[in-house]
Parts: sequence; structure tokens; C-alpha cells
Amino acid sequence: MSYDDNNIFAKILRGEIPCKKIYEDDHVLSFHDINPQKKIHALVIPKGKYIDFDDFSQKASPEEMVGLLKGISLVAKKLGISVDTGKGYRALANISEHGGQEVPHLHFHLFGGEKVGKMVE
Repeated sequence: MSYDDNNIFAKILRGEIPCKKIYEDDHVLSFHDINPQKKIHALVIPKGKYIDFDDFSQKASPEEMVGLLKGISLVAKKLGISVDTGKGYRALANISEHGGQEVPHLHFHLFGGEKVGKMVE
């Protein structure tokens, strides 16, 4: 599968669709989910064209990999849900059809601000 430049996250990265930005640097963009599933529900996406975590792990540079992981941590702190500032959070990446991925651009959901519940139902 090749990367689809018309997916919604690609359009957000190009500024064609607005988002409620939380954080941005050279490697990631984070914004609030438009359909939150928990009290706090944010997305963290790499700026590179990666379909999912498998694609990212095979093709991303070491700087992009570190940038994504640090970005997730920075956003959690900024939202007050990290272990340092809150009571914890869940970081979730859905991968492909059976994993429940809806947008073909790697993204992590950060859930927090309340008990998240079971991992899988």
C-alpha cells in the first residue's frame, strides 16, 4: 500500500483543514481529536508520510523516531496527564484493518484525564 496524500491528516499537515493544535515541532504535530472518546483525547502524528507503525519503523530516520517518542511525552506533560503532572494516560496506535486503523497516516491517540478502562473489549 502506498501513502495517500489526500488522507485527512495529510491535509491537516498542509494546513488545508484546521485543527486545535496542542504542540508542533520539526517532527510531529499534535491536536485535539474532533470526536473525543475520553475527557482528554489528543492525537500525535509524525510529519513524514508514514501509513502506520510498521511503515514508520522500517522507513523513518532515527531523528524522526526519537522525535515522535519525545513528542508523545511532551504532549502528555502539556495536557497534564503524564506521570509527572497527572495520573497517567494511554498511548494507542491502531495498525491496519484488524487493528482498527481508520486514517492511513501513523497516529497515536493519547487518552487521559479519567480512568481509561479495559485495554480491549
